[in-house]
Amino acid sequence: SARHAFGAIEPGQHISARIRQPATLDMIRETLATARNGQMEYTATLPTESVYMVRMIPAFDEKDHPSFYVLIFRDVSESRRIDRMRTDFVAELRTPLASLRGFIETLLGPARNDSAAHQKFLTIMLEQVTRMSRLVDDLMSLSRLELKARLAPEDEVDLVPLIGSVCDALAPLAEDLGVEIRQSLPEILVSGDRDELTQVFENLIENACKYGQEGKIVEVRLAAKPREPIDISVIDHGPGIPEDQVPRLTERFYRVNVESSRSKKGTGLGLAIVKHLVELHGGSVRAKSGGPDRGATFVVQLPLPVVQRGETADRADSSDRLERRKA
Repeated sequence: SARHAFGAIEPGQHISARIRQPATLDMIRETLATARNGQMEYTATLPTESVYMVRMIPAFDEKDHPSFYVLIFRDVSESRRIDRMRTDFVAELRTPLASLRGFIETLLGPARNDSAAHQKFLTIMLEQVTRMSRLVDDLMSLSRLELKARLAPEDEVDLVPLIGSVCDALAPLAEDLGVEIRQSLPEILVSGDRDELTQVFENLIENACKYGQEGKIVEVRLAAKPREPIDISVIDHGPGIPEDQVPRLTERFYRVNVESSRSKKGTGLGLAIVKHLVELHGGSVRAKSGGPDRGATFVVQLPLPVVQRGETADRADSSDRLERRKA
């Protein structure tokens, strides 16, 4: 774990070659000078943001002299992320609730007899309630996925008609946004659940249309090699995503631009749902950004059907032969 986090450290190498945070190095120096335990929080930003509680402890010999020191890093990144998600969830609910309260107070007070204000405020209140309803629905859906323990589905799903129907369903939205959806999909089967895969590609293609609409084109491409997992890429040509924010895109409630997401009726949970659905299929999802104004790409990798992978082809053939003999 240490080698994964910090890379190999050669004997005799100065610790500042791997740990560069000045406060941590100061704590190490102080512990070396005083032989007293030291503790602090250390944040690493590469390759992804990680938070550690760092302790430095002297080990004493029989003469009560420190013979060596132990530096302990305890990864608390997940608990920090959970704390942040709780805070974000409360913030997500607080904004529409505050709006609703303000409008209700206005309708009960100054605008009590103003019919025009009634119509305007009630329309906005309906939008806020709808937003909270979407948020709760997405959160419940995500919670169900996280509790779902199962083997990856092994039904064969043809991606061409599935993605085609998703694009047809999103065509009115794309037309309103001035976006053309282009497909490049050779005939291919994957292992999966049709409804869940539909939800995955609805989320990704809809996001690409909304957040990449400046680029006017959204592409859906499929890359396949014999006996290897399938890569399906959803590509937009919009403003792109800052490189340092790409690793956090599938976190709950994380948004690159909060105001833009809210204006496009996003809940901040869509990509988290995509990630869980794809992982339930034994696949993976990754995001790539071409940089500012160069678009974003989301790649879903899905396994081939079991027999196509060659893992159980011989067993299936022999089983078929056995059944024929019995018949």
